[in-house]
Amino acid sequence: MRLHYLQHAPFENPGSILGWAKEKGFRITNTQVYENGLLPDQQDFDWLVVMGGPMNVYEEETYPWLIKEKAFIRAAIDSGKVIIGLCLGGQLIADVIGGKVTKNPHPEIGWFPIRWSEEARSSPLFSFFPHQPIVFQWHGDTFSVLPEDTNCLAESDACKQQAFIYRKRVFGFQFHMENTSSIIKGLVENCGGEMVPGIYVQTPEELLAHPEYIELNNQWMTMFLTQLEKMARKGDL
Repeated sequence: MRLHYLQHAPFENPGSILGWAKEKGFRITNTQVYENGLLPDQQDFDWLVVMGGPMNVYEEETYPWLIKEKAFIRAAIDSGKVIIGLCLGGQLIADVIGGKVTKNPHPEIGWFPIRWSEEARSSPLFSFFPHQPIVFQWHGDTFSVLPEDTNCLAESDACKQQAFIYRKRVFGFQFHMENTSSIIKGLVENCGGEMVPGIYVQTPEELLAHPEYIELNNQWMTMFLTQLEKMARKGDL
C-alpha cells in the first residue's frame, strides 16, 4: 500500500499516522504544498492524508497553491482513494465536495470532548471510542455546511460538525488525534498568537500538560487506521 500526505506547514506533520504507516509497511511519500512541491500522479498512491495548517481554504489569493491542491483532492476523491483530512485538510475536502467552510462561532484550541453520533458508534471504524472522548482542537474555521450525501459523525459544544464521512472512504476530522507533543509545541511556538483567551481556548500550559491525552488520541488514531485498512483490503469501503 502507498500513502501520500499533503503538508501545509513545516511544524504540522502526520505524527502518529506516520508511525502506524511505517509499521504496516506502507510506502510513504509527501508534498510540501507550501513550497509548491510536486503533486504525484493519481496512480502513484492509494491513501491520501491532508494535513492541517494555519491558512484558510478561501485564502487563494494569499496561497495560490490552494487552487491546484483542491483540484488534486477532487481528483483523488473521484479516483476512489482512501482519504483522511485533518482540520484544514477536512475543511479542504468539505470545500471541494460542495460544502461550506466558515468561521466557527468560537475558536476552539485545547483539549475538549466531542460526542459521536449514533451512526458513528455503530460503525466498526468508531465503535471502540468512548462516547465523549477528549481530543485535541486547534481551529477557528469549520465545515459549517456539508452536502446531503455526507454524514456528520461527531459534534462538540463549540462546533456543531466535528467529523464526517463521504462515499464510505473519505473522512474529514476537525480535531487532531495524530498530534505528538513536539507537534503541539510547534503549534504553540508558531501559532501562539491565535490563543486569545476565550470560552474554548486553553493556555499553552494546559495544552502541554496532558501526555496521557496525547497517548490516548494516538491509540485511537491507530485503531481507526487499522480497522480502515482491514476494511479497505476486504473491499468493504
